[in-house]
Amino acid sequence: MPIHRKYLSALFVMLLSAGCASAPPQGYYTKQGTQRAYQIDGKWYSPVDSSNGYEEDGIASWYGKDFHGKKTSNGETYNMYAMTAAHKTLPIGTYVRVILLDNGKETIVRINDRGPFVKGRIIDLSYKAASEIGIADSGTARVKIAALGDAVGDKLVARDYQHGNFMVQVGAFTIKPNATKLRDSLLQRYSNVSITTYDRGDTVFYRVRVGGAVSLKEAERLKGRLETEGVESPFVVAD
Repeated sequence: MPIHRKYLSALFVMLLSAGCASAPPQGYYTKQGTQRAYQIDGKWYSPVDSSNGYEEDGIASWYGKDFHGKKTSNGETYNMYAMTAAHKTLPIGTYVRVILLDNGKETIVRINDRGPFVKGRIIDLSYKAASEIGIADSGTARVKIAALGDAVGDKLVARDYQHGNFMVQVGAFTIKPNATKLRDSLLQRYSNVSITTYDRGDTVFYRVRVGGAVSLKEAERLKGRLETEGVESPFVVAD
């Protein structure tokens, strides 16, 4: 996707030239440019204001040496050996858990770029992140992504994603009584079980989550306990 990334890099330069005399300090990225709607090949993309509760299934790809050392869409220097990724609409600075659907391998990345602009692909990983989950050779794979939290404030800074409010999602249903049945069953063993509604536009999902964790490690332990009880493919999300 060289054309698209060149376009976004040029867009970043124009935004800086129009809005300020010098680039922001390293590690800080002004929200104005990275959260602004943008157009690629005639299609408009509008970054979301919050990543809270965001999850998505689709194809992950990766990009490496052709872009190593070049500017990302927010002005950061791309490092193919850092744990970063590109997403079309999540806020820059968001930490995202990426789970390989074939075998459950997972990793955590920070969104610092826009893309991928190929139909069906939802996230473009750095070479390091792709290697972490074993897709550097295949190039693409089916994954689930779940946001762990937003960057905060008008200036986006790397945050401590290890602490916060976390839930473990154990199921998503299009029929609410099925979600209610699972929730009621889990309430016999867990005190904090809830159903959240997600309207995708074409379908409404009822997501069952077990929660109360205040750190990522605690949430991981909860996830492990649920797996030993026979829950299939639970995953951690930020509440």
